Amino acid sequence: MSRDTDVLYDAPGPRARRISAIASVLAIVLIGLGLYQFVYRPLEKNGQLTMERWGLIIDPNHPQFSNVWALLREGWLATFTAAALAIVFSIVAGIGLALLRAQLRGLRGRRYEDRPPAVSLVMRWLTIGGTGASRFWVEFFRGLPVVVTIFLVYKVLADYGLAFEDQMWFLVIGLALYNSVVIGEILRSGMSGLPIGQHEAASSMGLSVGQSIRLVQLPQAIRIMLPALISQIVVIFKDTSLGMIVSFNDALRTSRNIIEAAGSEGIPTPTIPMYTLTAVMYIVVCYGLSRLAV
Repeated sequence: MSRDTDVLYDAPGPRARRISAIASVLAIVLIGLGLYQFVYRPLEKNGQLTMERWGLIIDPNHPQFSNVWALLREGWLATFTAAALAIVFSIVAGIGLALLRAQLRGLRGRRYEDRPPAVSLVMRWLTIGGTGASRFWVEFFRGLPVVVTIFLVYKVLADYGLAFEDQMWFLVIGLALYNSVVIGEILRSGMSGLPIGQHEAASSMGLSVGQSIRLVQLPQAIRIMLPALISQIVVIFKDTSLGMIVSFNDALRTSRNIIEAAGSEGIPTPTIPMYTLTAVMYIVVCYGLSRLAV
């Protein structure tokens, strides 16, 4: 163990390591007993672990096995498509918003003395107006719950006669509006946290405010804030499950449809198997995405 670590705490001796190992084993045993007593036994008692319920997804000989997995593939394909589109639109719009707000911030104190007085006044007012409008846009969509944003997009666009054949686009637009604001603020904060010397060095090279932001500050901000950006991408993927409110047949809605269809045909409803499978799939995908930030 290094000398720096020794300063923080003493290395555990044989007795401490033995106690720690015993405590870990006891904790695992107690957790296992708790799961058996309060999870497994109630589920088994209520018939939730029978092959009649789980056979739909784990027994290839089940008559509905192929149909169920065909529906699940369609649902997950729809989920991945919506997530990919929402992620791309959110990142592109977020970068644009971050660039706009950063450039407006850089121009806020400029007097435009090299322009005619009328043009200088107009430019100053445009800068002030753009700053206020962008601030309002950010605070408005950041303050709305994402489910409300999706529902408002669905209702407003429908009221104005803009209807999509695929309900996915209402979900994608709603997710992009909300998450682009969040991503934009992540990147803007990353640029704001850079040392002032970065901007001064860019200015000494003859770069304008916009060039300094695009070519010097933004690339560094993306690299620094990459973990936060990946976390937001994971959030976007999980939020695709909110497509149910606009009748989008994503993975979660497909699972619910399978459960309802099984009940209507007299098959024991596979509620726990279907939602367990859906949860596992979300966890696996989100874990894979989160590993990109490591």
